[in-house]
Amino acid sequence: MSALEWIISSSLLMSALALVGSVTLVLKEETLEKITLPLVAFAAGSLIGGAFLHMIPAGLATFEGDDTFYLWILLGFMLFFALEQLLHWHHCHRSDAECKKPLTYLILLGDGLHNYIGGLAIAGTFLIDIQLGIMAWLAAAAHEIPQELGDFAVLIHGGWKKKTALLFNVLSALTFLLGGITAYFVSFKMDISFLIPLAAGNFIYIGASDLVPEINKHENLMKNLIHFISFTMGIALMWFIKVTLSP
Repeated sequence: MSALEWIISSSLLMSALALVGSVTLVLKEETLEKITLPLVAFAAGSLIGGAFLHMIPAGLATFEGDDTFYLWILLGFMLFFALEQLLHWHHCHRSDAECKKPLTYLILLGDGLHNYIGGLAIAGTFLIDIQLGIMAWLAAAAHEIPQELGDFAVLIHGGWKKKTALLFNVLSALTFLLGGITAYFVSFKMDISFLIPLAAGNFIYIGASDLVPEINKHENLMKNLIHFISFTMGIALMWFIKVTLSP
């Protein structure tokens, strides 16, 4: 397949993962709680492993020792830090009932913007190297599953009808495709190799700042062990992909 075909197919598949959120309607709350944090731990390992084992080595080769490579990593990290800071302005001082609806719209807005930037980054890796793109997609997909479970649950809790929540969750996810197509056409006008370190910074931030804090402060030793093993499995998957797909 061509790079454009990879970008479109992988973006549509990523958008389809938004349907995973509907699982929250059939699973018992206890079961959902048991699987969500191990999935978060696995996603954290996949993202951090993907950044250090794939993106950074590939980016170093592309930039040929240019120090601006590290600045792009930092910019990718800072971009998502700034995005989260921006989205936290909504902090509500009213009653919980009044807060639900505005929060759900903010969740969709933030998720749409996040997916658009993610689509740019992942498409950029496909345009540089198909194998690198596959790895980046897998790591991003691992993160997307627990996120969609959480987002869908928030929408339902905020008073949305099930079908409406599912529809808007999918529409928000489709911005990933929009980002991918944007990256493809921009690549004809300019060098987009900066998207590799930008994506690496993105992955490191999400893994280390968003996901790890969710799993590293539990008093239950067995849960901590399960989370650590899940985290390690995420890294191991990225290592396996590296060894398997490397020429």
